[in-house]
Amino acid sequence: MRRALLLAARGLFTTTPNPRVGCVLARDGEIVGEGWHEVAGGPHAEAAALADARARGRDPRGATAYVTLEPCNHHGRTPPCARALVDAGVARVVAAMTDPHPLASGGAATLRAAGIDVAVGLLETEARELNVGWIANVARGRPWVRLKAAISLDGRTALANGESRWITGEAARADGHAWRARACAVLTGIGTVLDDDPELTVRAIATPRQPRRVVVDRHGETPPAAKVLAGAGALVVTAGAHNAEWPATTEVLALPDGTGRVDLAALMAALAHRGCNEVHVEAGARLNGALVAAGFVDEFLVYVAPSLLGDPARGIATFADGLESLDRRVRLDFTSVERLGADLRILARVRREEG
Repeated sequence: MRRALLLAARGLFTTTPNPRVGCVLARDGEIVGEGWHEVAGGPHAEAAALADARARGRDPRGATAYVTLEPCNHHGRTPPCARALVDAGVARVVAAMTDPHPLASGGAATLRAAGIDVAVGLLETEARELNVGWIANVARGRPWVRLKAAISLDGRTALANGESRWITGEAARADGHAWRARACAVLTGIGTVLDDDPELTVRAIATPRQPRRVVVDRHGETPPAAKVLAGAGALVVTAGAHNAEWPATTEVLALPDGTGRVDLAALMAALAHRGCNEVHVEAGARLNGALVAAGFVDEFLVYVAPSLLGDPARGIATFADGLESLDRRVRLDFTSVERLGADLRILARVRREEG
């Protein structure tokens, strides 16, 4: 199963909007075939593993299939994997987790009905982590939102004059690009666009595709020559404004909330509808604060530099608006703390109530 998870991770940047899935066929302690889901519309992991077995001249009959997600049970762009395993004569299937999608689930029942032994739950936590965005989209109809920040030890993201390049070192910046690459969209606000003119593309690592670039810009102030609008894949979300000079490749989406601002809930639903499973936020204090206050942030990706910027009254903070009561604080669980060069990378998740 660990090998199947490694295979599934090969689709980290490519399978959107589908889940990342790997499959290993084994018999008598030897691998008969293996595969992973590479791209939406292409063969699923089980089909790829069966094809690999046949290409090796190995018969999959009597083998055990280790798959990171319950084999699908419906005919979408590809045939059902559960039926493919039945037809191949596989004797046993071990799935890391059940399929939460109402259209695709039920594969385990189909396999059992055909007399195949099925077990579910091996390395389930690891499998769910690999597809945290896809699961969130299926379960609640909105993406998994990861908010990235690079800060000094005293919590500043920039000097009072806006200077921030670079707070963290090269290793941390490259790691940040890896998190961008696995996301379906990179989200920022108009303030960051006007202050920094970011590209929001993946450049520090190799990637077969670029995430969509999304700008929250209620008044339509993004300059037509802004780097974030260069090329295909840019989406500007306004409260109704439109700039006729924006490039023709720029998609514009008006989502007013009735108070002159962008409706963030509608934005999350729109991104989910577009197949965005993971959203990576690189924004300023105002948009960061609004997303946190609305409950849309699931995870924080924070790089902490071993430096002090000082002057908390004038330096730039990560989130706008303070709290008046500790009861309203956002409670987190640290899930990872690692050193990258001279910096620390902290991953923390918002603690949710059951249900």
